[in-house]
Amino acid sequence: MQTDTVIFDMDGLLIDSEPLWEEAAAEVLQEFNIQLTTKQYHDTRGLRTEEWVTHWFHYFKIKPEFINDAIELTIQKAIEKIDTRGIAMPGVQEIFALLQQHQYKIGLATSSPMAVVHVVADKLNIRRYLQAMTSAQSLSFGKPHPEVYLACAAELQSAPVKCICFEDSFNGMIAAKAARMKCVVVPDKVMRDLPQWNAADLQLNSLADFGEAQLKRFL
Repeated sequence: MQTDTVIFDMDGLLIDSEPLWEEAAAEVLQEFNIQLTTKQYHDTRGLRTEEWVTHWFHYFKIKPEFINDAIELTIQKAIEKIDTRGIAMPGVQEIFALLQQHQYKIGLATSSPMAVVHVVADKLNIRRYLQAMTSAQSLSFGKPHPEVYLACAAELQSAPVKCICFEDSFNGMIAAKAARMKCVVVPDKVMRDLPQWNAADLQLNSLADFGEAQLKRFL
């Protein structure tokens, strides 16, 4: 079926913010003497901040009364770091221009709060391309549940089966496929060789690798 819509994840895909989120989270967790391994952090990518913090607080048996403050502080620190140090991933401007040229509807579906979305949209100068911006923060479920992708498609008035999603996390890929959408994954370089990405429709090393030839696969 011909596609007419593209929905992008945000952190780690459009902007190199995952190290900044990790840094913010590490600073907060350090106050509770928690230090995650790289694998632990990667395994929980794509979750909403409250789910992420709650998961690790339960895992390390930290008192739940500290969770809300830890969530707010993590988000605050991440926003400050992304606003000052976040940079676009390679190929962002080119892929948006390509999709606009082909008259695709374009949306963004993220687990991050809308406050972060607005910072990123302005910082990367992509707000003019986006016809919908959806955050799982205000929804009942976060990724790997498909709700945020379905909500974005509904706002764009697009059928899910006509959507292509771009993701960098396993949880995000599962969400996109559960929404019955095509999924292009651009995993972090340390995770590229994992067999889990076989569930995607296309795997790339960078958004810069997506051009006319790749788009034709979905026409």
